[in-house]
Amino acid sequence: MSELGVTVKKDVEFGEWYIQVVLKSNLLDYAPIKGFIVLKPYGYAIWERIREVADKRFKETGHQNAFLPTLIPESLLSKEAEHFEGFKPEVFWVTHAGNDELGERLALRPTSETLAYEIFSRWIRSYRDLPLKINFWNTALRAEIKSTKPLIRTSEFLWQEGHTVHASREEAEQEAMLMLSIYKEIMEEYLAIPVIAGYKSDKEKFVGADYTLTLEALMPDGRALQMGTSHNLGQNFSKPFNIKFLDKDGREHYAWQTSWGISWRLIGAVVMVHGDDKGLILPPRIAPIQLVIIPIFYGDESKDAVIAKCRSIHAMLKDRFRVHLDDREEYTPGYKFNDWELRGIPLRLEIGPRDVKQGKVVLVRRNDGRKASVGDEELLDVITNMLEDIQRSLYEKALKFLNDHTFFVSSYDEFKDHIEHGFVKAYWCGSQECELRIKEETGADIRVIPFNSHDEGIYKQEGRCIYCDKSAMKIAYFARAY
Repeated sequence: MSELGVTVKKDVEFGEWYIQVVLKSNLLDYAPIKGFIVLKPYGYAIWERIREVADKRFKETGHQNAFLPTLIPESLLSKEAEHFEGFKPEVFWVTHAGNDELGERLALRPTSETLAYEIFSRWIRSYRDLPLKINFWNTALRAEIKSTKPLIRTSEFLWQEGHTVHASREEAEQEAMLMLSIYKEIMEEYLAIPVIAGYKSDKEKFVGADYTLTLEALMPDGRALQMGTSHNLGQNFSKPFNIKFLDKDGREHYAWQTSWGISWRLIGAVVMVHGDDKGLILPPRIAPIQLVIIPIFYGDESKDAVIAKCRSIHAMLKDRFRVHLDDREEYTPGYKFNDWELRGIPLRLEIGPRDVKQGKVVLVRRNDGRKASVGDEELLDVITNMLEDIQRSLYEKALKFLNDHTFFVSSYDEFKDHIEHGFVKAYWCGSQECELRIKEETGADIRVIPFNSHDEGIYKQEGRCIYCDKSAMKIAYFARAY
Protein backbone atom coordinates (compact mmCIF):
# COMPACT_ATOMS: atom_id res chain seq x y z
CA MET A 1 0.00 0.00 0.00
CA SER A 2 3.05 2.29 -0.01
CA GLU A 3 2.58 3.26 -3.69
CA LEU A 4 0.65 6.46 -4.34
CA GLY A 5 -2.69 6.12 -6.07
CA VAL A 6 -4.76 3.06 -6.92
CA THR A 7 -2.65 0.42 -8.65
CA VAL A 8 -5.36 -2.02 -9.84
CA LYS A 9 -8.36 -1.68 -12.12
CA LYS A 10 -11.86 -1.71 -10.67
CA ASP A 11 -13.22 -4.07 -13.30
CA VAL A 12 -10.25 -6.47 -13.05
CA GLU A 13 -9.52 -6.88 -9.32
CA PHE A 14 -12.60 -5.45 -7.63
CA GLY A 15 -11.82 -6.70 -4.11
CA GLU A 16 -8.26 -5.37 -4.09
CA TRP A 17 -9.41 -2.13 -5.76
CA TYR A 18 -11.91 -1.56 -2.95
CA ILE A 19 -9.34 -2.12 -0.20
CA GLN A 20 -6.86 0.23 -1.84
CA VAL A 21 -9.46 2.96 -2.30
CA VAL A 22 -10.76 2.97 1.28
CA LEU A 23 -7.21 2.98 2.68
CA LYS A 24 -5.47 5.34 0.26
CA SER A 25 -8.31 7.88 0.15
CA ASN A 26 -7.84 8.32 3.91
CA LEU A 27 -11.27 6.99 4.90
CA LEU A 28 -10.04 4.41 7.40
CA ASP A 29 -7.26 2.24 8.73
CA TYR A 30 -7.09 -1.23 10.21
CA ALA A 31 -7.23 -1.62 13.99
CA PRO A 32 -4.83 -3.98 15.82
CA ILE A 33 -7.72 -6.47 16.34
CA LYS A 34 -8.95 -8.63 13.45
CA GLY A 35 -12.34 -7.49 12.18
CA PHE A 36 -12.11 -3.96 13.58
CA ILE A 37 -11.30 -0.72 11.76
CA VAL A 38 -10.52 2.89 12.63
CA LEU A 39 -12.64 5.48 10.87
CA LYS A 40 -10.33 8.41 10.13
CA PRO A 41 -11.53 12.05 10.15
CA TYR A 42 -12.36 12.09 6.43
CA GLY A 43 -14.36 8.86 6.67
CA TYR A 44 -16.10 10.06 9.81
CA ALA A 45 -16.97 13.35 8.09
CA ILE A 46 -18.87 11.38 5.42
CA TRP A 47 -20.70 9.48 8.18
CA GLU A 48 -21.55 12.81 9.82
CA ARG A 49 -23.11 14.03 6.57
CA ILE A 50 -25.25 10.90 6.29
CA ARG A 51 -26.16 11.11 9.97
CA GLU A 52 -27.09 14.79 9.66
CA VAL A 53 -29.50 14.07 6.80
CA ALA A 54 -31.04 11.03 8.50
CA ASP A 55 -31.29 12.68 11.92
CA LYS A 56 -33.15 15.65 10.46
CA ARG A 57 -35.71 13.34 8.81
CA PHE A 58 -36.11 11.30 12.00
CA LYS A 59 -36.83 14.39 14.07
CA GLU A 60 -39.23 15.77 11.47
CA THR A 61 -41.27 12.57 11.87
CA GLY A 62 -41.43 12.75 15.66
CA HIS A 63 -38.48 10.62 16.76
CA GLN A 64 -36.13 11.54 19.61
CA ASN A 65 -32.54 10.51 20.21
CA ALA A 66 -31.44 8.69 23.36
CA PHE A 67 -28.51 6.62 24.63
CA LEU A 68 -28.24 2.97 25.71
CA PRO A 69 -25.39 1.17 27.51
CA THR A 70 -23.23 -1.34 25.63
CA LEU A 71 -23.56 -4.29 28.03
CA ILE A 72 -26.61 -6.57 28.20
CA PRO A 73 -27.08 -9.21 30.95
CA GLU A 74 -27.42 -12.76 29.62
CA SER A 75 -30.60 -13.28 31.66
CA LEU A 76 -32.23 -10.39 29.83
CA LEU A 77 -31.30 -11.82 26.45
CA SER A 78 -32.90 -15.13 27.34
CA LYS A 79 -36.29 -13.43 27.71
CA GLU A 80 -36.62 -13.52 23.93
CA ALA A 81 -34.72 -16.73 23.27
CA GLU A 82 -35.65 -17.17 19.60
CA HIS A 83 -34.46 -13.65 18.74
CA PHE A 84 -31.20 -14.00 20.65
CA GLU A 85 -30.47 -17.45 19.24
CA GLY A 86 -29.83 -15.84 15.85
CA PHE A 87 -27.10 -13.63 17.35
CA LYS A 88 -25.38 -16.19 19.63
CA PRO A 89 -22.55 -17.12 17.24
CA GLU A 90 -21.66 -13.41 16.87
CA VAL A 91 -21.74 -12.30 20.52
CA PHE A 92 -18.71 -11.01 22.41
CA TRP A 93 -19.02 -11.82 26.13
CA VAL A 94 -17.64 -9.93 29.13
CA THR A 95 -16.90 -12.39 31.93
CA HIS A 96 -14.65 -10.42 34.34
CA ALA A 97 -14.56 -7.06 36.07
CA GLY A 98 -10.87 -6.54 36.70
CA ASN A 99 -9.63 -9.82 38.18
CA ASP A 100 -13.03 -10.81 39.55
CA GLU A 101 -15.27 -13.18 37.66
CA LEU A 102 -18.77 -11.81 37.13
CA GLY A 103 -21.75 -13.68 38.50
CA GLU A 104 -23.46 -13.35 35.13
CA ARG A 105 -22.05 -12.99 31.65
CA LEU A 106 -22.63 -9.66 29.90
CA ALA A 107 -23.03 -9.43 26.14
CA LEU A 108 -21.51 -6.59 24.17
CA ARG A 109 -24.57 -5.23 22.37
CA PRO A 110 -25.14 -6.99 18.99
CA THR A 111 -28.47 -5.14 18.71
CA SER A 112 -30.60 -3.40 21.32
CA GLU A 113 -34.10 -4.89 21.23
CA THR A 114 -33.89 -6.80 24.51
CA LEU A 115 -32.20 -3.97 26.42
CA ALA A 116 -34.46 -1.23 25.07
CA TYR A 117 -37.66 -3.18 25.61
CA GLU A 118 -36.88 -4.03 29.23
CA ILE A 119 -36.58 -0.27 29.75
CA PHE A 120 -39.65 0.59 27.64
CA SER A 121 -41.77 -1.69 29.84
CA ARG A 122 -41.06 0.71 32.73
CA TRP A 123 -41.81 3.83 30.69
CA ILE A 124 -45.17 2.84 29.26
CA ARG A 125 -48.31 2.67 31.37
CA SER A 126 -51.09 4.32 29.41
CA TYR A 127 -52.17 5.07 25.85
CA ARG A 128 -51.05 8.63 26.69
CA ASP A 129 -47.43 7.37 26.63
CA LEU A 130 -47.80 6.24 23.02
CA PRO A 131 -46.47 6.33 20.42
CA LEU A 132 -42.94 6.11 21.81
CA LYS A 133 -40.41 6.87 19.05
CA ILE A 134 -36.77 6.54 20.09
CA ASN A 135 -33.59 6.44 18.01
CA PHE A 136 -30.08 5.50 19.14
CA TRP A 137 -26.91 6.57 17.33
CA ASN A 138 -24.42 4.03 18.64
CA THR A 139 -22.20 1.08 17.79
CA ALA A 140 -22.96 -2.61 17.66
CA LEU A 141 -20.51 -5.48 18.08
CA ARG A 142 -20.77 -8.77 16.24
CA ALA A 143 -17.95 -11.28 16.02
CA GLU A 144 -17.29 -11.22 12.27
CA ILE A 145 -14.08 -13.23 12.49
CA LYS A 146 -14.15 -15.42 9.35
CA SER A 147 -15.08 -12.99 6.60
CA THR A 148 -14.54 -9.26 7.02
CA LYS A 149 -14.57 -6.30 4.65
CA PRO A 150 -13.99 -2.71 5.83
CA LEU A 151 -17.27 -0.79 6.24
CA ILE A 152 -19.26 -3.72 4.81
CA ARG A 153 -18.72 -6.45 7.40
CA THR A 154 -16.77 -5.62 10.56
CA SER A 155 -16.94 -6.73 14.18
CA GLU A 156 -17.90 -3.27 15.39
CA PHE A 157 -19.80 -0.74 13.34
CA LEU A 158 -21.43 2.65 13.60
CA TRP A 159 -25.16 2.64 13.01
CA GLN A 160 -28.47 3.99 14.10
CA GLU A 161 -31.27 1.81 15.40
CA GLY A 162 -34.77 3.10 15.83
CA HIS A 163 -37.26 1.50 18.22
CA THR A 164 -40.90 2.50 18.40
CA VAL A 165 -43.95 1.40 20.39
CA HIS A 166 -47.53 1.83 19.19
CA ALA A 167 -51.10 1.30 20.34
CA SER A 168 -52.22 -0.59 17.23
CA ARG A 169 -51.05 -2.95 14.53
CA GLU A 170 -51.93 -0.35 11.89
CA GLU A 171 -49.71 2.31 13.48
CA ALA A 172 -46.76 -0.10 13.61
CA GLU A 173 -47.27 -1.05 9.95
CA GLN A 174 -47.35 2.62 8.94
CA GLU A 175 -44.20 3.33 10.97
CA ALA A 176 -42.24 0.46 9.40
CA MET A 177 -43.18 1.66 5.91
CA LEU A 178 -42.46 5.32 6.74
CA MET A 179 -38.93 4.54 7.88
CA LEU A 180 -38.26 2.46 4.79
CA SER A 181 -39.36 5.39 2.63
CA ILE A 182 -37.03 7.76 4.53
CA TYR A 183 -34.13 5.36 4.02
CA LYS A 184 -34.94 5.06 0.31
CA GLU A 185 -34.96 8.85 0.01
CA ILE A 186 -31.53 9.08 1.66
CA MET A 187 -30.03 6.35 -0.52
CA GLU A 188 -31.37 7.59 -3.83
CA GLU A 189 -31.42 11.36 -3.36
CA TYR A 190 -28.25 11.76 -1.29
CA LEU A 191 -26.07 8.69 -1.90
CA ALA A 192 -27.18 8.51 -5.57
CA ILE A 193 -27.66 4.74 -5.25
CA PRO A 194 -30.88 3.19 -6.63
CA VAL A 195 -32.42 0.49 -4.44
CA ILE A 196 -35.09 -2.19 -4.76
CA ALA A 197 -37.68 -2.01 -1.96
CA GLY A 198 -39.79 -4.86 -0.67
CA TYR A 199 -40.03 -7.73 1.79
CA LYS A 200 -37.50 -10.22 3.02
CA SER A 201 -38.55 -13.86 2.79
CA ASP A 202 -39.44 -15.60 6.06
CA LYS A 203 -36.05 -17.33 5.92
CA GLU A 204 -34.20 -14.02 5.61
CA LYS A 205 -36.32 -11.78 7.86
CA PHE A 206 -35.09 -10.41 11.20
CA VAL A 207 -35.54 -13.04 13.89
CA GLY A 208 -38.43 -11.90 16.08
CA ALA A 209 -40.15 -9.82 13.39
CA ASP A 210 -43.56 -10.42 11.88
CA TYR A 211 -41.95 -9.26 8.66
CA THR A 212 -38.89 -7.33 7.47
CA LEU A 213 -38.85 -4.60 4.84
CA THR A 214 -35.57 -4.16 3.01
CA LEU A 215 -33.71 -1.97 0.52
CA GLU A 216 -31.26 -3.82 -1.71
CA ALA A 217 -28.61 -2.33 -4.00
CA LEU A 218 -26.43 -3.91 -6.65
CA MET A 219 -22.66 -3.53 -6.48
CA PRO A 220 -20.39 -3.41 -9.59
CA ASP A 221 -19.17 -6.98 -9.06
CA GLY A 222 -22.73 -8.29 -9.41
CA ARG A 223 -23.28 -8.86 -5.69
CA ALA A 224 -26.18 -7.43 -3.74
CA LEU A 225 -25.80 -5.30 -0.63
CA GLN A 226 -28.52 -4.88 1.99
CA MET A 227 -28.59 -1.13 2.54
CA GLY A 228 -31.19 -0.82 5.30
CA THR A 229 -34.05 -2.68 6.94
CA SER A 230 -37.25 -1.86 8.78
CA HIS A 231 -38.94 -4.50 10.91
CA ASN A 232 -42.54 -4.82 12.03
CA LEU A 233 -42.10 -6.69 15.31
CA GLY A 234 -45.81 -7.14 16.00
CA GLN A 235 -46.24 -8.16 19.65
CA ASN A 236 -43.35 -10.63 19.59
CA PHE A 237 -41.33 -8.56 22.05
CA SER A 238 -44.05 -6.73 23.95
CA LYS A 239 -45.36 -10.02 25.39
CA PRO A 240 -42.09 -11.45 26.79
CA PHE A 241 -41.04 -7.99 28.00
CA ASN A 242 -44.49 -7.12 29.34
CA ILE A 243 -44.87 -3.85 27.40
CA LYS A 244 -48.53 -3.12 28.11
CA PHE A 245 -50.68 -0.01 28.23
CA LEU A 246 -54.04 0.91 29.67
CA ASP A 247 -56.21 1.95 26.73
CA LYS A 248 -59.18 4.33 26.57
CA ASP A 249 -61.48 1.32 26.98
CA GLY A 250 -60.07 0.77 30.48
CA ARG A 251 -58.38 -2.51 29.51
CA GLU A 252 -54.71 -3.41 29.29
CA HIS A 253 -53.28 -4.30 25.88
CA TYR A 254 -49.90 -5.44 24.65
CA ALA A 255 -48.19 -2.83 22.48
CA TRP A 256 -47.07 -3.13 18.86
CA GLN A 257 -43.47 -2.40 17.93
CA THR A 258 -40.99 -1.67 15.15
CA SER A 259 -37.23 -1.43 14.82
CA TRP A 260 -35.13 -0.17 11.90
CA GLY A 261 -31.52 0.67 11.09
CA ILE A 262 -28.79 1.73 8.69
CA SER A 263 -25.02 1.57 9.23
CA TRP A 264 -21.73 2.83 7.92
CA ARG A 265 -21.91 0.16 5.23
CA LEU A 266 -23.63 2.95 3.27
CA ILE A 267 -20.20 4.54 2.93
CA GLY A 268 -18.84 1.27 1.58
CA ALA A 269 -21.68 1.18 -0.95
CA VAL A 270 -20.84 4.71 -2.13
CA VAL A 271 -17.21 3.69 -2.64
CA MET A 272 -18.16 0.57 -4.61
CA VAL A 273 -20.92 2.05 -6.75
CA HIS A 274 -19.38 5.40 -7.73
CA GLY A 275 -15.61 4.96 -7.45
CA ASP A 276 -13.32 4.54 -10.46
CA ASP A 277 -9.71 3.64 -11.20
CA LYS A 278 -8.54 6.96 -9.75
CA GLY A 279 -10.30 6.43 -6.41
CA LEU A 280 -13.44 7.76 -4.75
CA ILE A 281 -16.21 9.72 -6.41
CA LEU A 282 -18.48 11.28 -3.79
CA PRO A 283 -22.02 12.49 -4.51
CA PRO A 284 -22.04 16.25 -3.79
CA ARG A 285 -24.86 16.05 -1.25
CA ILE A 286 -22.84 13.88 1.15
CA ALA A 287 -19.32 15.05 0.28
CA PRO A 288 -17.65 16.71 3.30
CA ILE A 289 -15.83 18.91 0.76
CA GLN A 290 -17.85 19.71 -2.35
CA LEU A 291 -15.13 21.63 -4.15
CA VAL A 292 -11.46 22.27 -3.66
CA ILE A 293 -9.63 25.39 -4.82
CA ILE A 294 -6.11 24.80 -6.16
CA PRO A 295 -3.79 27.73 -6.93
CA ILE A 296 -1.41 27.34 -9.88
CA PHE A 297 1.53 29.73 -10.10
CA TYR A 298 5.00 29.81 -11.55
CA GLY A 299 7.53 31.63 -9.39
CA ASP A 300 7.00 34.39 -6.88
CA GLU A 301 5.88 37.06 -9.32
CA SER A 302 2.51 35.34 -10.03
CA LYS A 303 2.10 33.74 -6.61
CA ASP A 304 0.69 36.69 -4.65
CA ALA A 305 -1.99 37.56 -7.21
CA VAL A 306 -3.09 33.91 -7.59
CA ILE A 307 -3.24 33.28 -3.83
CA ALA A 308 -5.14 36.55 -3.30
CA LYS A 309 -7.75 35.56 -5.87
CA CYS A 310 -8.04 32.02 -4.42
CA ARG A 311 -8.74 33.49 -1.00
CA SER A 312 -11.26 35.92 -2.44
CA ILE A 313 -13.11 33.09 -4.26
CA HIS A 314 -13.02 30.94 -1.12
CA ALA A 315 -14.60 33.76 0.91
CA MET A 316 -17.29 34.18 -1.74
CA LEU A 317 -18.17 30.45 -1.83
CA LYS A 318 -17.81 29.28 1.77
CA ASP A 319 -21.26 30.36 2.94
CA ARG A 320 -23.02 28.40 0.20
CA PHE A 321 -20.77 25.37 -0.36
CA ARG A 322 -18.44 23.10 1.59
CA VAL A 323 -15.24 24.40 0.04
CA HIS A 324 -11.55 23.93 0.85
CA LEU A 325 -8.57 26.00 -0.28
CA ASP A 326 -5.51 23.80 -0.77
CA ASP A 327 -2.70 26.33 -0.39
CA ARG A 328 -0.05 23.80 0.64
CA GLU A 329 3.22 25.01 -0.85
CA GLU A 330 5.15 21.78 -0.35
CA TYR A 331 3.13 19.98 -3.07
CA THR A 332 2.83 20.63 -6.80
CA PRO A 333 -0.55 21.32 -8.46
CA GLY A 334 -0.29 17.93 -10.21
CA TYR A 335 0.13 16.13 -6.90
CA LYS A 336 -2.87 17.98 -5.49
CA PHE A 337 -5.02 17.09 -8.52
CA ASN A 338 -4.30 13.40 -8.00
CA ASP A 339 -4.73 13.63 -4.23
CA TRP A 340 -8.18 15.22 -4.42
CA GLU A 341 -9.27 12.93 -7.25
CA LEU A 342 -8.36 9.96 -5.04
CA ARG A 343 -10.49 11.44 -2.27
CA GLY A 344 -13.45 11.92 -4.58
CA ILE A 345 -14.07 15.67 -4.29
CA PRO A 346 -16.91 16.43 -6.78
CA LEU A 347 -15.44 19.66 -8.21
CA ARG A 348 -11.95 21.07 -8.58
CA LEU A 349 -11.52 24.81 -9.05
CA GLU A 350 -8.19 25.84 -10.65
CA ILE A 351 -6.85 29.39 -10.63
CA GLY A 352 -3.67 30.39 -12.44
CA PRO A 353 -2.12 33.72 -13.58
CA ARG A 354 -4.16 33.78 -16.83
CA ASP A 355 -7.39 33.22 -14.85
CA VAL A 356 -6.50 36.18 -12.61
CA LYS A 357 -6.06 38.44 -15.65
CA GLN A 358 -9.22 37.23 -17.41
CA GLY A 359 -11.44 37.26 -14.32
CA LYS A 360 -12.19 33.55 -14.68
CA VAL A 361 -11.63 30.20 -13.01
CA VAL A 362 -11.48 26.64 -14.39
CA LEU A 363 -13.90 24.04 -13.02
CA VAL A 364 -13.12 20.31 -13.39
CA ARG A 365 -15.76 17.66 -12.66
CA ARG A 366 -14.56 14.56 -10.82
CA ASN A 367 -17.18 12.20 -12.25
CA ASP A 368 -16.31 12.68 -15.94
CA GLY A 369 -13.28 15.00 -16.07
CA ARG A 370 -15.07 17.69 -18.08
CA LYS A 371 -13.64 21.22 -17.76
CA ALA A 372 -15.30 24.63 -18.00
CA SER A 373 -13.86 28.15 -17.88
CA VAL A 374 -16.26 30.34 -15.91
CA GLY A 375 -16.35 34.06 -15.22
CA ASP A 376 -16.14 35.11 -11.59
CA GLU A 377 -19.58 36.74 -11.65
CA GLU A 378 -21.24 33.51 -12.89
CA LEU A 379 -19.48 31.24 -10.45
CA LEU A 380 -22.16 30.78 -7.75
CA ASP A 381 -24.88 29.77 -10.20
CA VAL A 382 -22.61 27.59 -12.32
CA ILE A 383 -21.28 25.67 -9.32
CA THR A 384 -24.79 25.17 -7.94
CA ASN A 385 -26.02 23.76 -11.25
CA MET A 386 -22.89 21.70 -11.81
CA LEU A 387 -23.08 20.01 -8.40
CA GLU A 388 -26.72 19.14 -9.00
CA ASP A 389 -25.84 17.77 -12.42
CA ILE A 390 -23.06 15.62 -10.96
CA GLN A 391 -25.46 14.29 -8.32
CA ARG A 392 -28.04 13.45 -10.99
CA SER A 393 -25.46 11.94 -13.34
CA LEU A 394 -24.12 9.62 -10.66
CA TYR A 395 -27.62 8.36 -9.88
CA GLU A 396 -28.50 7.88 -13.55
CA LYS A 397 -25.29 5.95 -14.20
CA ALA A 398 -25.93 3.69 -11.20
CA LEU A 399 -29.56 3.19 -12.26
CA LYS A 400 -28.49 2.19 -15.77
CA PHE A 401 -26.09 -0.36 -14.30
CA LEU A 402 -28.86 -1.75 -12.09
CA ASN A 403 -31.27 -2.04 -15.01
CA ASP A 404 -28.64 -3.54 -17.31
CA HIS A 405 -27.73 -6.15 -14.70
CA THR A 406 -31.22 -7.21 -13.64
CA PHE A 407 -32.38 -10.25 -15.57
CA PHE A 408 -35.84 -11.82 -15.73
CA VAL A 409 -35.46 -15.55 -16.34
CA SER A 410 -37.91 -18.35 -17.00
CA SER A 411 -35.69 -21.41 -16.63
CA TYR A 412 -33.29 -22.64 -13.96
CA ASP A 413 -30.49 -22.93 -16.55
CA GLU A 414 -30.95 -19.22 -17.39
CA PHE A 415 -30.94 -18.50 -13.66
CA LYS A 416 -27.55 -20.18 -13.22
CA ASP A 417 -26.14 -18.44 -16.29
CA HIS A 418 -27.02 -14.95 -15.02
CA ILE A 419 -26.61 -15.18 -11.24
CA GLU A 420 -22.92 -14.16 -11.34
CA HIS A 421 -23.77 -10.90 -13.07
CA GLY A 422 -26.43 -9.23 -10.93
CA PHE A 423 -30.02 -9.53 -9.80
CA VAL A 424 -32.04 -12.39 -11.23
CA LYS A 425 -35.80 -11.91 -11.15
CA ALA A 426 -37.79 -15.11 -11.19
CA TYR A 427 -41.10 -16.58 -10.11
CA TRP A 428 -40.95 -18.33 -6.75
CA CYS A 429 -43.60 -20.59 -5.24
CA GLY A 430 -42.99 -19.37 -1.67
CA SER A 431 -41.49 -22.67 -0.50
CA GLN A 432 -38.52 -22.39 1.85
CA GLU A 433 -37.30 -25.73 0.53
CA CYS A 434 -36.89 -24.27 -2.98
CA GLU A 435 -35.21 -21.21 -1.46
CA LEU A 436 -32.70 -23.37 0.43
CA ARG A 437 -31.97 -25.59 -2.56
CA ILE A 438 -31.27 -22.58 -4.76
CA LYS A 439 -28.90 -21.22 -2.10
CA GLU A 440 -27.08 -24.56 -1.81
CA GLU A 441 -26.72 -24.97 -5.58
CA THR A 442 -25.96 -21.39 -6.68
CA GLY A 443 -24.95 -19.40 -3.60
CA ALA A 444 -27.83 -16.99 -4.24
CA ASP A 445 -30.37 -15.78 -1.68
CA ILE A 446 -33.74 -14.17 -2.13
CA ARG A 447 -32.67 -10.59 -1.52
CA VAL A 448 -36.06 -8.92 -1.81
CA ILE A 449 -39.65 -9.67 -2.79
CA PRO A 450 -40.74 -6.34 -4.30
CA PHE A 451 -44.02 -4.79 -3.22
CA ASN A 452 -46.90 -6.12 -5.34
CA SER A 453 -44.40 -8.44 -7.00
CA HIS A 454 -47.13 -10.44 -8.73
CA ASP A 455 -48.22 -7.22 -10.50
CA GLU A 456 -44.74 -6.20 -11.60
CA GLY A 457 -44.37 -5.00 -15.16
CA ILE A 458 -45.51 -7.38 -17.87
CA TYR A 459 -45.45 -10.35 -15.52
CA LYS A 460 -48.97 -9.90 -14.15
CA GLN A 461 -50.06 -13.43 -14.91
CA GLU A 462 -49.38 -16.49 -12.81
CA GLY A 463 -45.99 -18.09 -13.44
CA ARG A 464 -44.07 -21.24 -12.61
CA CYS A 465 -41.52 -21.48 -9.79
CA ILE A 466 -37.99 -21.22 -11.14
CA TYR A 467 -36.93 -24.29 -9.15
CA CYS A 468 -39.85 -26.70 -8.69
CA ASP A 469 -42.04 -25.54 -11.61
CA LYS A 470 -45.11 -25.34 -9.40
CA SER A 471 -47.63 -22.52 -9.69
CA ALA A 472 -46.21 -19.20 -8.42
CA MET A 473 -47.60 -15.70 -8.02
CA LYS A 474 -44.54 -13.96 -6.52
CA ILE A 475 -41.51 -12.59 -8.30
CA ALA A 476 -38.36 -12.48 -6.17
CA TYR A 477 -34.97 -10.87 -6.73
CA PHE A 478 -32.17 -13.37 -6.21
CA ALA A 479 -28.46 -12.56 -5.95
CA ARG A 480 -25.23 -13.52 -4.29
CA ALA A 481 -24.60 -10.99 -1.56
CA TYR A 482 -22.13 -9.44 0.83
